[in-house]
Amino acid sequence: MAIQTSSDSWREPPRPLRTWSPFGSLKRTRRLYNVISATIALFVVAFAVFPIVWTALTSFKPESEIVTTTIRYLPETVTFENYQTLWSRSDYPRLLRNSGIVTVLTVSMSLVIGTFAAYSISRYRFRGRGGLMVFYLVIRMFPFTLLLIPLFIMLRKIGLFDTHFGLALTYTTFLLPLCVWMLKGFFDGIPPDLEEASRVDGSTRLGALVRIVLPLARPGIAATTVFIAIGAWNEYLWALLLTTSSGARTWPVGLQLMVGEFQMPWGTLSASGIVSIIPIMIGFAFVQRALVSGLMTGGVKG
Repeated sequence: MAIQTSSDSWREPPRPLRTWSPFGSLKRTRRLYNVISATIALFVVAFAVFPIVWTALTSFKPESEIVTTTIRYLPETVTFENYQTLWSRSDYPRLLRNSGIVTVLTVSMSLVIGTFAAYSISRYRFRGRGGLMVFYLVIRMFPFTLLLIPLFIMLRKIGLFDTHFGLALTYTTFLLPLCVWMLKGFFDGIPPDLEEASRVDGSTRLGALVRIVLPLARPGIAATTVFIAIGAWNEYLWALLLTTSSGARTWPVGLQLMVGEFQMPWGTLSASGIVSIIPIMIGFAFVQRALVSGLMTGGVKG
C-alpha cells in the first residue's frame, strides 16, 4: 500500500500567539514613578539644604570675598575671623545662654501641663470634651500679635517683664495647644487595659500614668519636645517686644541688632546663623529614632 504524503506535513508548527501582559508595562511604570519620585525628592532636599550650605560657606569667607561683583561659591581663603568676632566682640554667648534657659523652661512647663491635660482629655469622657479640643485649636490659630499689648501690661504688673520666666511663660501660651494636641494622639494609641491592670494591682491613676503610659509614649513625648524646643528657640517677635536688656534677650533679637544702619556684617551674621542651628542639629541627632517613631505612631493613630 502506497504511503500518501502531503506538503502540509512538512510545514513549520504554528507559533503561539503573543498575548499582552500588563506586568511588563506595570514594571516600567513603577520604575518611571520611582525615578520621578527620587528626582523630586532630591530637588526638594537640595532646595532646602542649599541656603544652609551657602551660609556655612559664607561664614568662612573674608569680607572682601563676600561683597563682590561676581558670585563666588567657594571661599578662596578660609578664615575663622567671623567666628572669633562673633564670640569675642559681641554678647552672643550670653544670648545663646538666654535662649537655652528660656527653651528649657518652655519645654518643661509645656510638657508638664500638656501631659496632664492631654491624658485627662484622652481617658475621661466628659461634656464639652470635643469643644475643649476645638478651643485649643482656635487658640493656636488666633493671631498672637493682638495679644502683645495685654501680655506686655500683664508681665509688667506682675514683675516678669524682661525675665527668662516671663518670656518662657509667654511662649507656653501659644505652644501648649500644640503640645496637648500631639500628646493626646499618642495617648489615644495606648490601650487603657494596661492601666486598668496596673490599678487592679494597687496602683493609683497617677502611678499608672508614670509607670505605664509615659514609658510607652516616650517616642511621642520626644517628638513633641523637639517641636516645642524649635518653636521656643527660634521665636523672635515676643523676645523683641518683651525684653529690653541683654539679661533676658535671646539670640534672634541679638542677631537682628547686629545689623547697622549703614553696614551689613554678612560674615558675622552667617557665623551666628551656623552657631545657632548647631543645638537643633545635636538635639535631632539624639532623638532621631524616637522622633521618627513618634511621628509615625501619631500619624497612624491620629
